[in-house]
Amino acid sequence: MTKNNLPRRTFISNMAIAGAGMVLGLPHIANAADNGKPAILGGPKAHPGGFSGWPLFDKTEEKAVTDVLKSGTWGRLGGNVVSSFEKEYAKMLGVKHSLGVSSGTSALYTILGAKDIGPGDEVIIPVYTFIATYNVVVLNYALPVFVDTDIESFQIDASKVEAAITPQTRLIMPVHIGGSPANLDKLMAIAQKTGIPLIEDACQAHLAEWKGKKVGGFGLAGAFSFQASKNLNCAEGGAITTNDGDFAQTCYTFHNQGQGGHTTSYGTGTGTRATNLRLTEFQGNLLLAQMTRLQAQAKRRAENAAYLTSLLKDIKGIYPAKLYEGTTLSAFHLYMFRYDRNHFDGLSRATFLKALEAEGVPCSEGYGMMNRNEYVTGLAKNKHYLKIYGEKTMRQWLERSQCPQNDKLCGEQAIWFFQTMLLGSRTDMDQIAAAIRKIQKNAKALAKL
Repeated sequence: MTKNNLPRRTFISNMAIAGAGMVLGLPHIANAADNGKPAILGGPKAHPGGFSGWPLFDKTEEKAVTDVLKSGTWGRLGGNVVSSFEKEYAKMLGVKHSLGVSSGTSALYTILGAKDIGPGDEVIIPVYTFIATYNVVVLNYALPVFVDTDIESFQIDASKVEAAITPQTRLIMPVHIGGSPANLDKLMAIAQKTGIPLIEDACQAHLAEWKGKKVGGFGLAGAFSFQASKNLNCAEGGAITTNDGDFAQTCYTFHNQGQGGHTTSYGTGTGTRATNLRLTEFQGNLLLAQMTRLQAQAKRRAENAAYLTSLLKDIKGIYPAKLYEGTTLSAFHLYMFRYDRNHFDGLSRATFLKALEAEGVPCSEGYGMMNRNEYVTGLAKNKHYLKIYGEKTMRQWLERSQCPQNDKLCGEQAIWFFQTMLLGSRTDMDQIAAAIRKIQKNAKALAKL
């Protein structure tokens, strides 16, 4: 039994029951719960069991930590574990170079540092993303330029990227939100046409594929996160991937205080600014241990996601996030779908989420409207930005940041399930769908809460 996981006997039993239902051609097992009273009104839960905890680990990870502990070399300078991880990770993703760093944010920050992004520069990013994508641009005193969302996929709307480009644009930085690839064919075509480098924020997209090729190897560089919630994790950590050897070296130098090679001596540096964003040997070995599970877990998530989609697409008002035609594998760090209250007797999304939680199905409304967030809009009054860009430019930046499709998605439609839920059985997927059907059939009563 792995930590926080179902007992092996229970797991096998669940799988056997689910399999029996499919083999015998019986209705979905959870259908019996469809007509019951919602759990929030006192009825039984549609999903009474738990989902997998996270992280999953055993003696493999324990040995990885103790081996480094006993070695006496805990940092990458003088060690060889991080470099071993980098080689294995590059091999797994099919890229020439990988660099371990201290977080996914550090990966993006290093990439922007290596490209010498600074005041006066613009970086195109999606508005529907984690705040780190925005932060790394602002930390360099560049302007983040928001592009609206393709509401069907939750991804950056590639058809609106070219219109956002100005003479100041230095990078195009799409995000593979939820672990599903953005429209890389369209984005790469724009990058090639304009000569503006494409940077993949793949922090949620471990092993995701576009036309059979792993993401992180399409643009100049890719950034990955190994934060505690991620599909591959070591609590905090990240990696940069690239097929450009010179750029890989520049990134290494930037993340190592401007010093090339495994040295901290002065006088060997290049460039004019840098910092320390190194990954530790502990983290490197934990990642090597976790990588032994990654491919099997990715397969399980993809299979369960496909099955869950086959169930949810038959429920009116529930729209699973579209995968672009080039997607041959989504990492499904998130399972995202849209909710239309008009097919639930006007039941608000907030009440729908509460009812779903009561059924034993964890869920979230996801990201908010970043471009309208006070943390972000306050940039227009930041004294440093006003000094660099002036009031007129910052006022125009606010005007350029309108994203109506994203407002609609975030304001009333978006819902997430989490990657650990997709590590369960088909019975779990049946019960998730049953919970939604139960809520839909009782929406009028729930609307009175």
